[in-house]
Amino acid sequence: MEKQQSVMDTINILYDTFFEQEKKIANYIMQNREEVVNMTIGELAEASGTSVATISRFCKKCEVDGFHHLKISLAREIVEGDSNTPVSNHISRDNIGQSLQNILANKMEELKQTVSLINEKQLNTILDCIQHAGVVQLVAVGNTIPVALDGAFKLNEIGIKAVAGTIWETQLAFTLSLKKGDVLIAISNSGESRQVVKMVRTARKNGATTIGITNNPKSTIGSDVDYHIQTATREKLFLNEFCFSRVSAMTVMEILYLFLTVGQERSYDRLSACESLIADEKV
Repeated sequence: MEKQQSVMDTINILYDTFFEQEKKIANYIMQNREEVVNMTIGELAEASGTSVATISRFCKKCEVDGFHHLKISLAREIVEGDSNTPVSNHISRDNIGQSLQNILANKMEELKQTVSLINEKQLNTILDCIQHAGVVQLVAVGNTIPVALDGAFKLNEIGIKAVAGTIWETQLAFTLSLKKGDVLIAISNSGESRQVVKMVRTARKNGATTIGITNNPKSTIGSDVDYHIQTATREKLFLNEFCFSRVSAMTVMEILYLFLTVGQERSYDRLSACESLIADEKV
């Protein structure tokens, strides 16, 4: 089930660490990967407005053995993700039908990559930690807060005590109360959010188990937590100034929830009871 991280995911993960010239290469590859497969290194340098030396450094940073290896990896990913419907990274209201297919194809790739990167043995350990936790705290800031709130609701539904908040100072104050046997789940795309890093380190200092859900396992949070689940994102393909997709993180939480639901005693009874209590609010 486990799969090596794709070159496209590596580029998306590392994008914000690239120098400006390296970002030009990344942008060109993300928008023209089929063409890049048939290019020479000199042609890519000219097309991206960079240099051969910069492309060589870019390949090294992406952990591939040179430009030839980069092209082979891209070609393999294109073949593996090939479908009968031609797709690109272009979104336009002038062609909504094709744009929808483009979005769907890339979102599907996000989810496939996210699931394939999960370490099955580690996932089993994570599930045990959550299932037997005294309390689970889900922490996040900014646009990842909805993922934490949804995760806390889901866990409470099946009888696992969980909390999440919208104010980071309040979250930090709660983190101070965590102890051995409790679990903190940190959700951050970059894995570098200073507030979330502070909560992770506070939880570990208190003896709680820490789990990170980030796009970069080599980030500060990815390195600091006891267990890490990597997400994949393709938002850079569409929006250059926005790089986080909640879809992948939500999917990870959904995976945890589904496994815990089938493994948690009386989970279905608790779900039914919860739904009965809020049923009149849905009328």
